[in-house]
Amino acid sequence: MFEIFEKGGIMMYPLLLSSVVVLAVVLERSWSLRRKKILAPEILAVLDQISKLEDLELVRSVCQKFDGPFPEIIKICLDNADLSPDELRNIIEDEGRQQVRSLSRGLGALETVAGIAPLMGLLGTVLGMIQVFSIIEEMGVGQAKALSGGISEALITTATGLFIGIPALIAYNFYDTRTQSLILDIEKHTLLLLNKIFRLQAKSSEALELKLGTK
Repeated sequence: MFEIFEKGGIMMYPLLLSSVVVLAVVLERSWSLRRKKILAPEILAVLDQISKLEDLELVRSVCQKFDGPFPEIIKICLDNADLSPDELRNIIEDEGRQQVRSLSRGLGALETVAGIAPLMGLLGTVLGMIQVFSIIEEMGVGQAKALSGGISEALITTATGLFIGIPALIAYNFYDTRTQSLILDIEKHTLLLLNKIFRLQAKSSEALELKLGTK
């Protein structure tokens, strides 16, 4: 394996670095984008149990036990529940855009490697072919062994670039799809919470008006 690496020439070093970046991002995203980690079942359960305004404090206490975009958005929602519906929605949208950025962390690196790894392999091919033509110019076409070294370098870097770039592209598309799915789930549960808050506030206002009217 080390001999193949050496034959690949100087472009094998940035390709090796690219492969390390891909592996690191894939491992980190596999851990960070677990559905149960982003959408904690405990938070989802307490959101489903909301039946009165007093239950919102229980939701807040549960969210304080977790980190991540979902509990942070829920807490912002609860902190500003006294605002008008339009104002509250605007605040949630702004906070959501800030929080979900963490879900896309590292995807840019995967996309970049997927694009440049084959290009670096192609550059290695060009360098290898330059070496081949230099040997032909100096020694003629009869030096088969010398010529094969340059051709081998060209083929190794091309294959390595594709070997890194293709999995990087697959990983990028996979985690990008998972990220978008999680974002939609966060939006869905946040919207359900907003609707519950508005309905409970409306019922509370009606009950208060009815009580004052009977007096």
